[in-house]
Amino acid sequence: MVNLSPEAEAAGYRLIALEATESTNDDALRAARSGDPGQLWIVAGEQHAGRGRHGRQWSSPPGNLYTSLLLIDPCEPQHAPQLGFVAGLALHEAIEAVTGVGALRLSLKWPNDLLLDRAKVSGLLLEGHRLQGNGPLAIIIGMGVNVAFAPTGTPYPAKALQSVRPGLTRQHVFRALSASFAQTFSAWRNAARMNAADPFGPIRRLWLERAAGLGQEVTLRLPSGERRGIFEGLDRFGRLQLKSVSGVELIDAGDLYFPHLLHDIAKP
Repeated sequence: MVNLSPEAEAAGYRLIALEATESTNDDALRAARSGDPGQLWIVAGEQHAGRGRHGRQWSSPPGNLYTSLLLIDPCEPQHAPQLGFVAGLALHEAIEAVTGVGALRLSLKWPNDLLLDRAKVSGLLLEGHRLQGNGPLAIIIGMGVNVAFAPTGTPYPAKALQSVRPGLTRQHVFRALSASFAQTFSAWRNAARMNAADPFGPIRRLWLERAAGLGQEVTLRLPSGERRGIFEGLDRFGRLQLKSVSGVELIDAGDLYFPHLLHDIAKP
């Protein structure tokens, strides 16, 4: 049985738990279009059509956590991309709490992955939809966490949380995640009100403290081709700052790799 944490319930979050579905993100969008007020978590035991960034198929075997959170008008549209970093911080905090693994082994990979021992344990997909023409803004944050199983044959190493915490379940992870997100989201909104000149500042600082590859040489795969340089940080909008011989380039979106770990097909 999957349940919300007391902290999430007290903050007004709700939960729909499903045995199986096509995609929890699609379920959340249908709820939004049906007039749901938001703060709605949807959790499924299996997904048959889960997806990641750029429409990539997401492997969804039973035993892992597949969940999406629907928020309605959570912020001004220009600040919505920051919610990916808010969710990443909440996920990092939740996984640290349930595994006991600290920041030396657990890190955030720009823009949306959580790494354990430099291998991917979770991905995040942030989607925004304007409802009914010029109606409310629906933000959907989808997360998949490798609890029991990690996919093989991927372009980047993957790992399951049970490799460091045998007996861990998706319920343990979701309960911790629902608590940490409620707290992190509330802190972000409060900070935005108090730091009008740089509302992303506090979240950016906390995210960078947990960032993988900061200050190191990285490779970015973009639609326009590959870029290589030093990962210098994030700007005030969450764009990656890539320093190369030609200067500092700001990257809105892309796939980040660390050259010493990159290979064509990861071994199991």
